[in-house]
Parts: sequence; structure tokens; C-alpha cells
Amino acid sequence: MSTPYPFTAIVGQDDLRLGLLLNAVSPAVGGVLVRGEKGTAKSTAVRALAALMPEVEVVAGCRFSCAPAAPDPACPDGPHEAGTGVSRPARTVELPVGASEDRLVGALDIERALSEGVKAFEPGLLADAHRGILYVDEVNLLHDHLVDLLLDAAAMGASYVEREGVSVRHAARFLLVGTMNPEEGELRPQLLDRFGLTVEVAASRETDLRVEVVRRRLAYDDDPAGFAARWADEEAALRERIVAARALLPRVVLGDGVLRQIAATCAAFEVDGMRADIVMARTATALAAWAGREEVVADDVRQAALLALPHRRRRNPFDAPGLDEDKLDEALQDAADGEGDDDPDPDGPGGGVPPQGGGPDDGPATDGPDDGGTDTGGPDDGGVDAPGPEETGTGGAPAPGGGEQQPVRAGEPFRTKMLSVPGLGEGAAGRRSRARTEHGRTTGSRRPEGALTKLHLAATVQAAAPHQRARGRSGRGLVVRRDDLRQATREGREGNLVLFVVDASGSMAARQRMSAVKGAVMSLLLDAYQRRDKVGLVTFRGKDAEVALPPTSSVDAAAARLETLPTGGRTPLAAGLLKAHDVLRVERLRDPSRRALLVVVTDGRATGGVDPVALAARAGRLHASEGTASVVVDCESGIVRLGLAAQLARDLGGSAVTLDELRADSIAGLVKDITATGRAA
Repeated sequence: MSTPYPFTAIVGQDDLRLGLLLNAVSPAVGGVLVRGEKGTAKSTAVRALAALMPEVEVVAGCRFSCAPAAPDPACPDGPHEAGTGVSRPARTVELPVGASEDRLVGALDIERALSEGVKAFEPGLLADAHRGILYVDEVNLLHDHLVDLLLDAAAMGASYVEREGVSVRHAARFLLVGTMNPEEGELRPQLLDRFGLTVEVAASRETDLRVEVVRRRLAYDDDPAGFAARWADEEAALRERIVAARALLPRVVLGDGVLRQIAATCAAFEVDGMRADIVMARTATALAAWAGREEVVADDVRQAALLALPHRRRRNPFDAPGLDEDKLDEALQDAADGEGDDDPDPDGPGGGVPPQGGGPDDGPATDGPDDGGTDTGGPDDGGVDAPGPEETGTGGAPAPGGGEQQPVRAGEPFRTKMLSVPGLGEGAAGRRSRARTEHGRTTGSRRPEGALTKLHLAATVQAAAPHQRARGRSGRGLVVRRDDLRQATREGREGNLVLFVVDASGSMAARQRMSAVKGAVMSLLLDAYQRRDKVGLVTFRGKDAEVALPPTSSVDAAAARLETLPTGGRTPLAAGLLKAHDVLRVERLRDPSRRALLVVVTDGRATGGVDPVALAARAGRLHASEGTASVVVDCESGIVRLGLAAQLARDLGGSAVTLDELRADSIAGLVKDITATGRAA
């Protein structure tokens, strides 16, 4: 077994170390999520924590780590008599992102259960992690069905395994630690809230610290055992401090004044539910015990808020994490003074004044006359495209000569209709298009290939029934052979690659229209985040197109690129479609099972070069010939409409929706599928 890197040898990363140590002192805090760029000692710190955890008393021979003083009466290895047990080190169990459901929760031998009535159960990772640490690296990439199982186990403190009426239950209480790189995508909100604390880590920019990191790492790689021995005294001292803090924890007093500060802080930051209040209380108590105090003080509450609230105040993946520390200090001071929200003083300090950063930021951008007035469908909105907005310089568009207009803010996001890829795929689990999956509704059966995971009971009985007399059946039980077993085939949902092709030319540059267009794309990005899609962004303007963001799971990265997107110049629509074709061709080689949905956001105009409209039509038909599912979001406005976007949709073999039709509430209950032949509803 390799020697782990010593926890005390980690340079810097104070918040990371504190978050882990507080959970070691009080596992009830609820675990920690570590967010940060690659190469910042996230995994190293988590793996090193296990060596500091106190040893665990377990029943000898129990695969489920029952406590000898109070064994689980429902333990599959039980029943156990209460008594003395054996000590073993606390475990750190790693859950791979690509793990199967059986690997996580355990596997039940269905054949023996049917033929012998025996619950032959092989424990999974949840059983191994009981009373220890469950570590998920790249937790943001974890499949939804595994996330659901983790949520259930974390909520109930137990794991249930059920196969066609045969069930096994065992205790599963563990410290959940996850690490992630936000560039690879955000975490599902339900799981995000299950982490008690969150910490942000980044590599130091101080030369001396970076030199020390490299020096220690090289020394460890050369002689792991010798390096660990040099830090043994510091490790032992830290381990003793954890034990002392655990012993002190029950005596720590959480006064009413401190509870008021906790409640006022959570209310001030408008966090959902009451879990944040409870986690803050437990964290503040653990901080006091870690400091050797028997009473929680205001500094403990402040530190607890910085660890427990940043990930709970995010409303969508585009919100920046973190807390406004000035607002935090104000909330704590108000609660300490007995003010809070019960008796607001409109004339006092800050009374009646919106918090810093509020107010105007929530309204429309103050960009001058271009943002005001009534939308009459004039030249800047489309209408009759005589000389073209990019040439006239009207309506907030660039001046003559194809100049660039500064980026405008996106409009308010909204809930969109569901756009899906036709047919039945076999891609990664998600929530968009129909697919054959391991989870979902049962649609049929087949002979198993390898281990049986989902039994189709009726098909299995039907296969075994004709052979019962030949097999000498005499009792009530069914004589089942391996060849009789049938695997259930299931249909669920998959995630897709949603590639956005956004027109950023002068014809889109009217400020109100581009704000609405960006708001629509933001809404589609939020929908892609919720449906576990990969996204990419291609933009076209001027003379060419560019890949603004290669396909990625980081939806918030796409949103950031969209916010800074400038507009202006001619409309090389064909170049945008051809660039998208190149992106999709490469992605099919990288991930052939993930199907693509092309979303073209344009008014359909094409300018520049020789016969640009015909070139765009040919590029569209190229996508259609390869069966790429597509939808055109028609941004044309004004009284007179040319219908160019609808024609482009026909060339693509897809369908067109207007910005208004894209809203889920535009026609109640309508779900729109993208088909290869046109619009379907």
C-alpha cells in the first residue's frame, strides 16, 4: 500500500484544510465540496485526511462496519450481539465517476434469490464507506442515477437494494467529500445542497509558496516513507487535536444571540430552506471546539457563513459563487444589536438603501437612447432590408465601414420549450432525448450480456416455465437456470451536444434585439445545464466564423462567452454553418454515441461574397444530408418579414421557432420536438 502524502505537509490552502478538519471534528456538518482548478492539491488533501481520522470500532467479521455497542438490527450479516469489537483505521472510499449502480449500492444474486430464496448480497461502496469517508473526484461529472442514489443514502443514512421484490437494507452514514473543476461543468443543485461546506481553491501566485510546494512534492516522490516520517510528529499532534476537539464538542454552548446571528445571516442572503441554518450552527460549534472554546462567538459564525453559504445562494449556474463580506458583516452586526429584520429603521445607517451592487444592476442596462422608446419595427429591427443596418449605422448598429459595437447585456432568462433529437439514442445519461439506458421505463427484454443487472421477471418466468417437468420440479419453487434469465431493456433520456451557432453581425446589432437574442440563448443554456448536455458556441460576423467555445460540459463558460460577444459587420451565414459542421465532425469521432442538436440563432440574412444566400442554403443542406437534428431560432422582427430563417430551417431539414414561440408558457403544455422533416408539435 502506498504511503499517503501527509496532511500537515500541504502548503497553504487554509480554507481547504479547515473545511476538512471541521468535518473530522463533527461529521454532522455534512461533508465538504472542494471547487478549484486542476493541480491545487484537492485530491491529495482528501486522501490525506483519512490518516487523521480516529480509528473505528466494528463488529469482527461484519462487512457493514456495525458498531459493537449498538449493532444495526437490520444488518445483512446480523444479527450481532452487543459487545466488544475490533478497531480498524477509518476508510476513504473513492467512487469513480463511471461506476455502475451495482458497484455503488451492491449486487444481489437474482438467480439464487429466485431458485433458493437466499439473499446473496455483495456489498457496494456505500457499505464500505459507512462510518468513514466517501470521496467523489470530479463529482460534477457523476451520472444522474448515481447522484439520486447518493442523495437517498445521505438523506436516510441507509442504502436500499431492491430487485423484483427482493430487498436488502444496510446502514450507510458517511462523510461525503467531493472535488470538482468548475471549468468542466457545475453540480446538480440537489446534490450541491447536500454538501455542508464548500471551499474554493486556487494555486498561489506567490513565488516562495510555489517553490515550497515543488520542493516538498519532489521530496515525497523520491522517498514517500521517509518524507512521511519527517512529518510524523506534526501528524500525531494534529490527530490528538482532532480527538480533543471531538471530546469538547458536546460541551460547546450555542447561545440564543449566536442563533439569532445565524438566522439573520441566512435570511439576509435569501438561502432556500433551513439546511443552511442548521449547517451553520453545527459548523460554528465545530469551530469553537477546534479553537478549544466551550462557547460559540461571533467570529465562529462569520467563518461558518463563509464556508456554508456560498454554494447555497446561487440561483443558477451563471451566478458567481461567493459572498459579499460587507453584507455579511452588516447582517451579523444588525443581529448582534438586536435589529435584524424585526424592526427596520428606514432612517438609520443603510436604511431604505439597496445593498451594494443591487438596484440598477437588476434593471435594464442604461445605454442611452438605444434602449428606450417603443419598438416600432423600424429599420433596426429588420423590416425591409434596403441598404442593411450594418451599412446605415442606424438603430445602434455600427457606423458605416463595419465597425464593432460594444457587447450588450442579455435579457432576462425564461423557461424554454424542450427541444429534442428524434429517434432513439444510446448516449450518456441525461434529460433531453429518448435513449436506451440502464434506467427508465421497461420496454422489453433480452438475454443478458455478462452480469445480469435488471431482471425482467415476467420474461424470465416465461422462459423457465416450459422446462419445469423436464427439470424434475417437485416443490413449490421454480427451477431456474442461467439460460432462463432475461435482462430488462429500458428507455430513458440522454444528454446531447447542443451546438449554438449565433449570428453576431450588424443585422442583429439593434441593442434591444441583441439583448433579447442573448436572453434566449442564455435560457437555452440554462435548459442545457438542467438536462446534462454538453454545449458549444460558434459565432459569425464580419468576414468569417469562429468557435467561441469548443464543446464542453461547462455551461457557465458558454454563458460568459456569450455575455462578452460583440456585434457588427456583415453576415457570413454560410461560414457559420460550415464551422459548425467541422465542430460536429470532430465531436462524432471523439464521442460517437452522443447525438448533436444544432441551434442556429439568426434572422436568416446572409451578406458578403458572391451569392451568400445560395451558399448558406448549400451549407444547410450539408447538415441535412448527415441527419443532424436542427432548429432555427428566428430573430427577424418588424412588420415586413422576409421569412429567410424559415427557409434556412427547411434547408437544414429542421424547424424554425420565433423568440416568442421558444417560451415554454407561450402555448400551455406544448412540448416541441425537432424532427428531420420539419416542425412537429
